[in-house]
Amino acid sequence: MSIWQTKKWWEMLVASWQAEKVIEINWIYIEKRKVAMWEYGLFILWLEKDLSEKDVNELINLCKKEKTLFLQVECFDYEKNSILNPFSNFRERGYKIREWYYKKFITPYTAVIDTSLTLDQILSNMKPKGRYNIKLAEKKWIQVLDVDKTDENIALFYKLMLETTSRDWFNGNTIDYYKTFLNTLENSKLLLAFYEWIVIAGWIFTFDSDISIYYYWASSWDTRYRNLMSPYLLQWTAIKLAKENKSKLYDFLWVATPWDENSPLAWVTDFKKKFTSDIRLVSDSYIFINKKCKYFLINFLRKIKKW
Repeated sequence: MSIWQTKKWWEMLVASWQAEKVIEINWIYIEKRKVAMWEYGLFILWLEKDLSEKDVNELINLCKKEKTLFLQVECFDYEKNSILNPFSNFRERGYKIREWYYKKFITPYTAVIDTSLTLDQILSNMKPKGRYNIKLAEKKWIQVLDVDKTDENIALFYKLMLETTSRDWFNGNTIDYYKTFLNTLENSKLLLAFYEWIVIAGWIFTFDSDISIYYYWASSWDTRYRNLMSPYLLQWTAIKLAKENKSKLYDFLWVATPWDENSPLAWVTDFKKKFTSDIRLVSDSYIFINKKCKYFLINFLRKIKKW
């Protein structure tokens, strides 16, 4: 069971205004989210089974009833490098279901560690630079603590997040979102890295008996702390916590497609590959477009905005 198919996850999405509401049909959970131009989309994450013809008809009827722009299904499978097509048993009856997406929540590839291995085996599977940087951070007396999810500690994390987003040119979330994420999801943890009792990095993870996930990261760019290698010790601490929680896998969440040298994820992928060489194809996406003219207009305007 993925965290993305738990009641607490849906509560977090609605409480943080990420989703308008969550709808259940035949044990399938659908998020309704605002997308653009006063339009909404329906999103399904972590679909592990073939959809019956009845399932598909009900989902498409829901899309029409809710008057949403589209229905997007994002499949997820850690075990195979050939993702299950949930529409493979469905005779389309005029419905055009494309292998595509409006917004990708999960990249096609991710990096994982099999946490059934011993800590020594996990270390030996890392690149030498990964092991060296963990030891270096320990020698520099970096302390990584699993801290209480108080407003004060979340504010420390958020301050670093603002620094990180301004430096690396990506969009973060509001502090209220991180508070809701941490306080709604009981299996989430906030780890802070300290140097001489100054917080220099903070990362958010989720841990459970199935999959533990490295979710959000933030770090100081102060030249005094840049070479202390705190991110490596943070990851190593999280990997050990995943083993303590008896997780099957530790998921680094999001890496570049292996042959895409120009991916914006290239630099973070290089960091994650210092811990593991286990890169897996885990996700495919499918979309049913309900309002074709408006959908293509919105996509056209999105492309212009990127240019």
